[in-house]
Amino acid sequence: MPIHLPEATLTSADSLTPRQIVAELDRYVVGQARAKRAVAVALRNRLRRQKLPPELAEEVAPKNILMIGPTGVGKTEIARRLARLAQSPFIKVEASKFTEVGYVGRDVESMVRDLVQLAVDMVREQRTVEVRQKAREHAEERLLDLLLPPLRPVPDAPDAQPAGEYARRTREKFREQLRAGQLDTRVVEVDARERSMPSMEVISGSSIEEIDINIKEMLPGLFQSRTRKRRMKVPEALEYLAQEEEQKLVDMESVSRTAVARVEEAGIIFIDEIDKVAGREGGHGPDVSREGVQRDILPIVEGTTVNTKHGMVRTDHILFIAAGAFHISKPSDLIPELQGRFPIRVELDALGTDEFMRILTEPKGALMTQYTALLATEGLDLTFEPGAVQRIAEFATMVNDRTENIGARRLHTVMEKLLDEVSFDAPDMSARSMVIDRDYVERMLVDIVKNEDLSRYIL
Repeated sequence: MPIHLPEATLTSADSLTPRQIVAELDRYVVGQARAKRAVAVALRNRLRRQKLPPELAEEVAPKNILMIGPTGVGKTEIARRLARLAQSPFIKVEASKFTEVGYVGRDVESMVRDLVQLAVDMVREQRTVEVRQKAREHAEERLLDLLLPPLRPVPDAPDAQPAGEYARRTREKFREQLRAGQLDTRVVEVDARERSMPSMEVISGSSIEEIDINIKEMLPGLFQSRTRKRRMKVPEALEYLAQEEEQKLVDMESVSRTAVARVEEAGIIFIDEIDKVAGREGGHGPDVSREGVQRDILPIVEGTTVNTKHGMVRTDHILFIAAGAFHISKPSDLIPELQGRFPIRVELDALGTDEFMRILTEPKGALMTQYTALLATEGLDLTFEPGAVQRIAEFATMVNDRTENIGARRLHTVMEKLLDEVSFDAPDMSARSMVIDRDYVERMLVDIVKNEDLSRYIL
């Protein structure tokens, strides 16, 4: 019998094959076929696991991935797009911001707590969308109560309509006017909640990251929120009341349970700069905590239970994707136990001129498309000739070779310098169209690229 996961754990990506997942990633990230294949298989394996009998599914561990490659080649973007495709809770953390317990820095368990909070926000937003129509109807009724004064019964009126029928017809007439916007200028008084004092929290554990117990939950009678009358126009009052009704209709206990289940079964944690903590003991200064950080990360990746304010969370089936440039250290410098927890290793290729040309033009939301759209808001029709695109890519490659190789991020600096004058003058230009050709690129960039000292500072 397949395992049954709580609501919303299964996602729309469940119907996608690995080939379709790679095709979807191709829309945003150029090249890096091996990395895309690895993450596509890892995502598909989650669906396969969910179809297994519970006792066997418990034994199937996620195949964590270690991405190796220079900065700016797409490591983070692949993981982020994968999470968005899978509608999975996803968080990116830098290994270098964690320190061994006892040093100043964040506790490694905070990555799981942050992921759970993110999942709670995701689920709450989904539930809010589901109840939005109902909340709107409730808010409308409350607003009509404010707009309509109570009827005074007229005793012994022989030809008067029954009071109930008259009130109903009046209410419906007001409802029509409200929906038609005819009451938008009216002002009503709404009982609005105000916080009597800021929310206070106390430390509940050995780490400052475990500040999870809210005083309001411990002493609910002490900090009850008060209400005060606020005068609002009808549209603002309707929006305020709708938000109140949404909060009433969303069951936060259910949201927390669903979010925890989604994290446990579909969460993705991307640990960047893992190479910065690679290295063994024996150094002095800050280096001394490197192996300690690895040993702190190890139980999270191996599978442990983390205490969060939304409940206990098991990390056994969270997918971990680690990434690093490893240009100084190498994966074998990680402690053996941590190496063993990342069985899939993929090396990402450095980017050259051909890849830069594709990055500039092919992906959805490519750089050329972004700049063209930005300047179109000023009424300027910007066009890039193919020769210009090639020359921009060549300059970016040249600067990466001569200085530091920062991958596709170099394109941002080159494009900003190239279009600096156009961006500044666009609102005042009389011409409403402009063509960026090879000669224009040469004129704007060639001196900077040739002067190595200039290019180090400007590009």
